[in-house]
Parts: sequence; C-alpha cells; structure tokens
Amino acid sequence: MPRIGIVVSEFNHDITYLMLQKAVSHAEFLGLEIGPIVKVPGTFEIPIAVKKLLEKDGIDGVVALGAVIKGATKHDELVAGQTARKLMDLMIQYGKPVGLGIIGPGASRMQALERIEDYARRAVEAVAKMINRLDKLEKTSGAERRVIE
Repeated sequence: MPRIGIVVSEFNHDITYLMLQKAVSHAEFLGLEIGPIVKVPGTFEIPIAVKKLLEKDGIDGVVALGAVIKGATKHDELVAGQTARKLMDLMIQYGKPVGLGIIGPGASRMQALERIEDYARRAVEAVAKMINRLDKLEKTSGAERRVIE
C-alpha cells in the first residue's frame, strides 16, 4: 500500500484544517496509508517539510495543503508562485510526486472556502495516480510501446 505524507499550513487555519480533514478522508478512501502529517506556520514553509518527507524511504509521495488569500499587496502571488516552483523542483529532485493543494494566489477568503474540498481531493488524487504510474513506468522496458495510465 502506498504511503504518503501530508504537509499543511497553519496560516488561514479555518480553511487548512478542513482541507486536511478532506485530504485524510480521501486518501483513506483511495487506499493510501497516511504517514506523518506535518504542520508548518505558513505556505512559504511548506517546501522544507516536504523535502524532509521526500527524503524518507517509507514515503512514496507528499500532499501539500495551504491557502494563500489575496491581500492589499501582491504578497500572495510571491508566496504561492515561489512555493509551487520549489515543490515542483523537489518532485523532480526526489522522483516522488507532490500534490499541489494550495489555494491561491488571487483567491478571496470566500473563494478559498468554496475550493477546500476540490483542492484537497485533487492533490491527493494526483499523488495517488502518479505513485501508480511511476511504478508502472519503472516496470516498463524502453522497448515497449504502451500508454501508462
């Protein structure tokens, strides 16, 4: 059974707490084993915890959950963009999937509340699918012509 870690931001706790509950529920529904759940202060701190989880042999993928709400400045764009970029870099570096369940940038609090379930569920599904597909890809010879899904 594939084992995943979850990293969740404490900032905007009213949103991220519900995202965590939805992610755990959906992971269990998909038959994933849930390893460590790491809470970090904000979305900006997610990548370092994801990195530590990806380094562990018993972790097949990680789900990153956060909510970056639009404010009076473009800080939300900076945080969300840089975090997403770093998570992509870590996924490539470690060869393990990272599900991007970060709402924003540009989201209002109301928009974030409306997206809790979708973002949490889709991040878990992406990790589950990629674990499965990377496993199939690993077992496929380069000479075979087949669609891996």
